[in-house]
Amino acid sequence: MKRRKVLFIHLSQIRLLAKKFAIVILFLTAFVMMLINKTDTVIIEKTSSMATDIVSPVIDVLVIPARALSGVYDYFRELRTIREDNQRLREENRRLENVENRARALEIENKLLSELLNYTPPPEASYLSARIIAEEGDGFSHSIIIYTGGDKPVKKGQVVLSDRGVIGRIDRVGKLYSKVILITDINSKIPVMVERTRVRGILSGDNTSVPKMVFIPLSAELTVGDRIVTSGVAGTFPPGLPIGKISSIDKGAVKIKPFGNLDRLEYVKIVDYGLDDIFYENGSERADGTE
Repeated sequence: MKRRKVLFIHLSQIRLLAKKFAIVILFLTAFVMMLINKTDTVIIEKTSSMATDIVSPVIDVLVIPARALSGVYDYFRELRTIREDNQRLREENRRLENVENRARALEIENKLLSELLNYTPPPEASYLSARIIAEEGDGFSHSIIIYTGGDKPVKKGQVVLSDRGVIGRIDRVGKLYSKVILITDINSKIPVMVERTRVRGILSGDNTSVPKMVFIPLSAELTVGDRIVTSGVAGTFPPGLPIGKISSIDKGAVKIKPFGNLDRLEYVKIVDYGLDDIFYENGSERADGTE
């Protein structure tokens, strides 16, 4: 027991002595390094430069395979992209050829039918622009007054357009000013049809911002968002002029939201399609002045 106790005491003293020497050695090492850093920076810089000169060529050599692999990868990726683009262009070219062939067939068919029916195309339209100077919007009428001047060929019944579609027609013509009845006016009745299904009806104003489509067949297929265009029936409006789109269908009441913003109009376009006006209002005169 005494020997073990003595041995344990010697080991404890050795450990304590080693700890003291370790602290002293670390302190001296740090002091030497700080002294070298302060006094002889040239040696450190030279050593760093030599290490950089030795390591840099090795790094360049090691990077060469990586660069080569990256270039090969980019090359094949570009080839794949080019192949996909070529395939897409071939398909698009094929579709365009089919469309062209179909258009040519329709053109020939249209020509043959025109010759067969002795079809006479409508005259080209002429138009003039006019500025809005007043609005008449109340519970009884929706109309605007435009300045047309005295030298412009404005006639009753002519179509009035905005930059997006039909907004009304000329109702009265004066020496300098003309009155336009809007499609939202309660007295406005325009033959229209659904562009998608060709279902016909009448666009009837009700002095609100969204007129309604009436006299629609019960079996008509209508969907919110369907475009409404003029049908050309009655000869006043040529077919295909944009009016608006169906905004709601509620218990047979089909509401149409006009394409043109009728509340923010500043200029309008008066169009003469060369069609005879057949509007009658309580025995009033036609556009040409006859009964």
